[in-house]
Amino acid sequence: MASTDGAEVLVASNRGPVSYQVREDGSLTARRGGGGLVSGLSAIGPETGALWVCSALSDGDREAVRRGVGEPGVRMLDIPADVHADAYNGIANSVLWFVHHLLYQTPLEPVFDAEFRRQWASYEAYNRAFAEALAEEAAEGAAVVVQDYHLALVPGMLRALRPDLRIGHFSHTPWAPPEYFRILPDDIARQLLAGMLGADRLGFLTQRWARAFRACCEEFAGGLGTTRVGVHGLGADPDFLRGRAHEDDVADRIAALREEIGAGRRTIVRVDRTELSKNIVRGLLAYRQLLDDRPEWRERVVHVAFAYPSRQDLAVYRDYTAEVQRVASEINERYGTPGWTPVVLHVEDDFARSLAAYRLADVALVNPIRDGMNLVAKEVPVVSDEGCALVLSHEAGAYEELGEDAIGVNPYDVVGTARALHAALTMPAEERAERAKRLAAAATALPPAQWFLDQLQALRGEPS
Repeated sequence: MASTDGAEVLVASNRGPVSYQVREDGSLTARRGGGGLVSGLSAIGPETGALWVCSALSDGDREAVRRGVGEPGVRMLDIPADVHADAYNGIANSVLWFVHHLLYQTPLEPVFDAEFRRQWASYEAYNRAFAEALAEEAAEGAAVVVQDYHLALVPGMLRALRPDLRIGHFSHTPWAPPEYFRILPDDIARQLLAGMLGADRLGFLTQRWARAFRACCEEFAGGLGTTRVGVHGLGADPDFLRGRAHEDDVADRIAALREEIGAGRRTIVRVDRTELSKNIVRGLLAYRQLLDDRPEWRERVVHVAFAYPSRQDLAVYRDYTAEVQRVASEINERYGTPGWTPVVLHVEDDFARSLAAYRLADVALVNPIRDGMNLVAKEVPVVSDEGCALVLSHEAGAYEELGEDAIGVNPYDVVGTARALHAALTMPAEERAERAKRLAAAATALPPAQWFLDQLQALRGEPS
């Protein structure tokens, strides 16, 4: 039932714009996040009565819900921790993420057994909790924008509860092609598509992912029905990035990094989460190949690799993080000299240090196996002081927009990536600066606030 004074615009996502921690004295402290959705909701103005529905993720979040503590414009759902764990880790991150990023080692996985079905029931319950909260909070005819693969069933569930609403869904990941999507059990594949097709409009980051979704619908659901599909290529926020990159803490980290790199050396920079699709290990192997094939680069270049741990509650991610560290250590032991550390690896998340690396980058290496967009590819050219060369995987969504001025690579081809790194390092300074300007312009064509507003206008049928 619609609320008489409900919200006119609602966003739903697993992670919200605020998180809570319990201090030693028992009091709660709130930490506000940023990003495109926060910018977008700020841009539409408080008079819309916008509401963000999200999940309580931590013990502090759950305690805030229990105490009735909250931020204006945010409703946090206290979904049972075991249900959330099954839905988030068991299904969203261990099944849907793997399908859309083509990550399964198919001789051994996946195995859709009784445990999978139990976890799938939690994924349904988790999506239902969001659908019911949105139905309760939305004004008559409100616009609801649901985010990502965690909440793929919400549009269909919400449509059944509130047919008056304008419902959108945006996928921040790739979408699997039909031949890979059919890995899923038939009934689960149909249920996922039916959930998505409950929306009036679906958004994707690139035409490639939109085409893959349409193809899956044709093969498994008999077409799109009345659902519209659009593409919104999320860009970098130039004003925020350039301003933040020149604050004092970034300057301090630049000085520390220069000390680690050494005077007069070139830098190949990568910044990633240790997520399986980011392909960090092959990137390190390509750098090792560069040092083998082009010994003239020894002691003249440093690979600055920031690999921030991700999803460490899953064993496969812990193992991958350990492998990144092992390969980096092996390269340093094999090639390093008393005055030169070939790989400067950091695994502790530090945004200011990432921005410092962006500014120092001569070459940015972004080589994912598959990626919905990859904002690092867009951020480094915006921030780099001298203009960087970009080595970019054909399988990153960003390649659709940046490929013309990047050096494209097959992410599986270590020898080819090593050659691309050499080409990037030897690119004339003038050409590098010109390419970087064009990359930065393309990267900021649709900054986060406008990205969100464009989706909202399209969902409402307004001219953009």
